[in-house]
Amino acid sequence: MRSSCTKLGGKPNQIVYWSGLLDWRNQTLTPNPDVIYFMAFFNTKDGPVVIEIPPASDGVINGSIMDPWQAALEDVGPAGADKGAGGKYLITPPGHQGAPDGFIVLPSGNYQGYALLRSILKGGGDADVKAAVAYGKRIKIYSFSQAANPPETVFIDAIGAAYDSTIPYDVRFFQSLDRFVQQEPWLTRDKAMIDQLKSIGIEKGKSFSPDENAQRILNAAAAEAHAWLDLKYETMFPPYYEGRRWVFPVAPDVIGGLQTQFANPDSYPVDGRGVTYTMAFFSTKHSGIGQYYLMTIKDKDGQNFSGANTYRLTVPANAPVRQYWSATVYDRATHALIRDMVRAGRSSQSPGLQTNADGSVDIWFGPKAPADNQTNWVPTSANGQFEVLFRFYGPEKPVFDKTWKLPDIERIAAP
Repeated sequence: MRSSCTKLGGKPNQIVYWSGLLDWRNQTLTPNPDVIYFMAFFNTKDGPVVIEIPPASDGVINGSIMDPWQAALEDVGPAGADKGAGGKYLITPPGHQGAPDGFIVLPSGNYQGYALLRSILKGGGDADVKAAVAYGKRIKIYSFSQAANPPETVFIDAIGAAYDSTIPYDVRFFQSLDRFVQQEPWLTRDKAMIDQLKSIGIEKGKSFSPDENAQRILNAAAAEAHAWLDLKYETMFPPYYEGRRWVFPVAPDVIGGLQTQFANPDSYPVDGRGVTYTMAFFSTKHSGIGQYYLMTIKDKDGQNFSGANTYRLTVPANAPVRQYWSATVYDRATHALIRDMVRAGRSSQSPGLQTNADGSVDIWFGPKAPADNQTNWVPTSANGQFEVLFRFYGPEKPVFDKTWKLPDIERIAAP
């Protein structure tokens, strides 16, 4: 957590935000380029921390407060514990006692964590962006010891900054894991890993300094794990619609675990968690309320998406959302935004989006824009593969009973 915050010039108990929509320079895992992001990093080593969420009035905050394992302590906003009324969320450190009145108390087994918060746009114009930024800056973070007279929250603007938090599948992964082990207490559920990590030199209170031979072994191990995770990513999730390629990219036992901080004594879906977190750095506690996601890595014919080819997705009319829908392209190798692209996706709020006579919308993916439909085009790199994440913000019943269905993406002749 600390390294993510400091990479962007921030400190714990401050908020890093983007004063505009993201572009490819934000190399996080499957970020949403159609919202304004606020990331509140906290550390409770010196005592509980408060995150204040404003009421949903002239804006909406959607997101979750998470522990450093990326498991939601609670969702916020209309889809969260405050139900849109706003609230003061009190994150408490391990072993803390007491629940003061007027706070939504979130006990944590760890000290560090972060809130991934999205200020939702009401439209796609510049004024909508500015309004979402202004509303999001009503979020506050401060030490509980200062609750009687909170200091002004420090906001660090990261717009335009190069920020890479993709997963390094080499010795750097183990170096990051060592930092975590040194900074955080062991959770009871994870104690089986203590001796296993000792065997590769990671031990609380001791320096992790693998020699050249050990580094070669760890590099090879990380590469092998990457290949295994990638295979599972392709095969673990069942189709959301029978006979189609879209999937919900979280296994059912992981969904159940996230709702309870994995409290079920008979279930601990390590593999499922690992696969999901290869492509995401966020989780909700209550899936399907504030937002819902469908991912596809293959076209209608079952072939991987190639950035050198051209594809079309026809979004049916009357998409069942209260806020907006979007289709975003990511680099298949990194699950981040494709580098050097002018944009990463299209949404129902994209300015100038063309609609068909029946109300449907054609979204085009490929290295070149269709001559007659450039506003509906999402560029891809001819040098790699890609994947598409479809977001439903404010999803409604037809998403879940599947009376409204998203068709597969079809490969077509190049324009």
